[in-house]
Amino acid sequence: MEFMFDKEKNKEKIERFRQIIQDHKETKGALMPVLQGAQEIFGYLPAEMLQLISEELDIPLSEIYGVATFYSQFSFIPKGENIISICLGTACYVKGAQDILEDFEKLLGIKAGQTTGDMKFSISSTRCIGDCSMAPVVTVNEDIYPRLKKEQVKEIILKYGGEIK
Repeated sequence: MEFMFDKEKNKEKIERFRQIIQDHKETKGALMPVLQGAQEIFGYLPAEMLQLISEELDIPLSEIYGVATFYSQFSFIPKGENIISICLGTACYVKGAQDILEDFEKLLGIKAGQTTGDMKFSISSTRCIGDCSMAPVVTVNEDIYPRLKKEQVKEIILKYGGEIK
């Protein structure tokens, strides 16, 4: 699914972001804090904002993409209102996390790394969240679901206002 960036709808955010650029413009190494500011404001790095960074900081777009793609904290895809993270570390994987991931994908109609068209959910897989005794573990935003069973996937989606596909 391709997302279109709506400049009119994001007018206030763009103005806030322009201020972040101005605050860092004269600072050495301004690119990282400016990219982090964009990620924080928009939830991802819209191509239009990368172009703005390029123009305002006089940095080639290729260099900006090089930095942004190097760090996993940056995303080029908008994140949904609810971010579902399924741990696929060894303990979680052995206890069925892959099946749980596939259930979320099937019920939401998207793959890991994607966002639903209504921007309600994003699915991501993680390698280890550090609580193997509770495997398999799923988080939805800040909520933790330990020892999750496949039968609970539908219930979780409905809890966060989702529709089953």
